Amino acid sequence: MAFVTEEQIQQFHEDGFLVLEEFFTTEECDAMREQIHKIIAKMDVPPHCRTEFSTDEEEQLQAQGSADYFLTSGDKIRFFFEKGVFDEKGDFLVPKEKSINKIGHALHAYDPIFKQITHSSKVQELGRKLGFEKPVVVQSMYIFKQPGIGGEVRPHQDATFLYTEPLGRVLGLWIALENATQENSCLWFIPGSHTNGLTRRMVRAPPGTIPCTQFIGSERTYQDSQFIPVPIRKGFSQLLNCLFLLSTPKANISHWSQMVDPVSRLHSSF
Repeated sequence: MAFVTEEQIQQFHEDGFLVLEEFFTTEECDAMREQIHKIIAKMDVPPHCRTEFSTDEEEQLQAQGSADYFLTSGDKIRFFFEKGVFDEKGDFLVPKEKSINKIGHALHAYDPIFKQITHSSKVQELGRKLGFEKPVVVQSMYIFKQPGIGGEVRPHQDATFLYTEPLGRVLGLWIALENATQENSCLWFIPGSHTNGLTRRMVRAPPGTIPCTQFIGSERTYQDSQFIPVPIRKGFSQLLNCLFLLSTPKANISHWSQMVDPVSRLHSSF
């Protein structure tokens, strides 16, 4: 079982993030990647539900149909797409396996491979070591970085979307299913940023309102120089405080031929 020391836990509380080396095996990573290919092969998404994912505030405030597709995905396995992959009729402009931004948000609940790994004894033990008496997985996402079109994820805090009272009772666990480098868009962090509080919160708008979500507060302005890249190897994980500020730039890989598969990561929150 993966072992986390008291020194590592202290470092996590100080920095807001922690890299867990070789937390998952090569076999576990390969099993998740193989399973996601099977899920994509069976993908059947109606045109009106083909939602492009974004962390940009204006683009998040979408029309009712798209927002509902996202907001009701907490107990389902649904597909979210990159920008510019559909024509005006909602048909794919690129191969469907190259069009996906992420799959969420209940792989851990309904897919047997992801359920087994997400609820493994080492993940449960990690939660307990961090002070959770009964840790519960609230969502999971399989995230891609598509060559050439994989969009950036703008600076944000997970607590904006996963709000709790008391604040900060959600942890994120990112799993690198292959090497995550600066070239293919690893995560970028501002160490210690979790101590600055929550700046923005997404809430549901009053019934009948379009769009059906709105944001309270606004993001601070950050300089690119404040962020540091944190590349990790396949099987490594990154533990994130939900108040921690993170982002990923657009992948620098520009041609399909340079990468057989999109860069893949699994993100579970508990």
